[in-house]
Amino acid sequence: MGAGQSSTSQQSPSHALHVLRVTAHSPASRTNIEPFFDFIVGFSEGDSLPDHTELDASELEKIVEEHEERTITLLVWSSKTKITREVPITPSRTWSVGRQQSGAEPTSKPSLLGLSMRMCEYESATDNVWHVMEVLEGSPAESAGLVPYGDWIIGWSGDVLKGENDFYDVVEAHVDKPLRVFVYSYDFDNLREVVLMPNRHWGGEGLLGCVFGYGLLHRIPDQPSRRNSQHQPASARGSYESGREFFVPADVSQGSVHNGTAHASHHDTDSTSFASPVPHRLSGPSSLGTGSQPGTPRQSGSTLTPGRAYSPSLGTLNGEASPKP
Repeated sequence: MGAGQSSTSQQSPSHALHVLRVTAHSPASRTNIEPFFDFIVGFSEGDSLPDHTELDASELEKIVEEHEERTITLLVWSSKTKITREVPITPSRTWSVGRQQSGAEPTSKPSLLGLSMRMCEYESATDNVWHVMEVLEGSPAESAGLVPYGDWIIGWSGDVLKGENDFYDVVEAHVDKPLRVFVYSYDFDNLREVVLMPNRHWGGEGLLGCVFGYGLLHRIPDQPSRRNSQHQPASARGSYESGREFFVPADVSQGSVHNGTAHASHHDTDSTSFASPVPHRLSGPSSLGTGSQPGTPRQSGSTLTPGRAYSPSLGTLNGEASPKP
């Protein structure tokens, strides 16, 4: 199964199945389907794309069941390239036999694709991301390898993050405990798993020693066209084909995550306000400009002190108080 073919169609539906998890060694792991950035918008049984722009999850589940051990073509819309592409995949349950025999929890009906998805409004599903703006020396964030301006935290291994304060609450619930988060690198255009260890005794301010930006001005920018033409290289896929489940929660509407199907629900309107997770607030424009490229530290005439003061568009993780909406 190859990387699939891009379609000339630029249409995208209002709702789609957002890919949250690609299970290692599954049929989906052998394709170029990318967690968080990809949305399944339909399927094709012939040489041409169908005209429908709304995906019926029940219909997709039925088609997948009917095509066990037979190749079908999924229509996958990428939030990176804004293009719908065709991805051939062969539904099968044989890949899970070895996992069950090796001691994995048995299931009466293993997944045919190895995908976990959720129905959501695709336009706002990738809005909830936390931009790494500053990393303090000797901090847990530095030890974990977070890169200022070039990294975005897009989720964690436990659940779906639906709003800004959800991430700060998760961090405070993991004081002195390992916290697995999933980080997107703009510079390398890939996803990686990072283990953070929030604590109050690393020698500086806050639990992570990291300043985050959240909201409209801190969303992941589009990649240059030269990168979009090489969608999902093998080096990027390797992060979730390395022998373990790769789970990337995302900003999606309410509903249970499951394998191969989903229930539709409404998504709340995205907010562009910037909440503060620290007890002190300062008004005025951001001290960090918006003209630099991701991965390049931006210079400013003023000094930003993490944990004490920040601009309205920035948040810091502070162990003295809980985030406030």
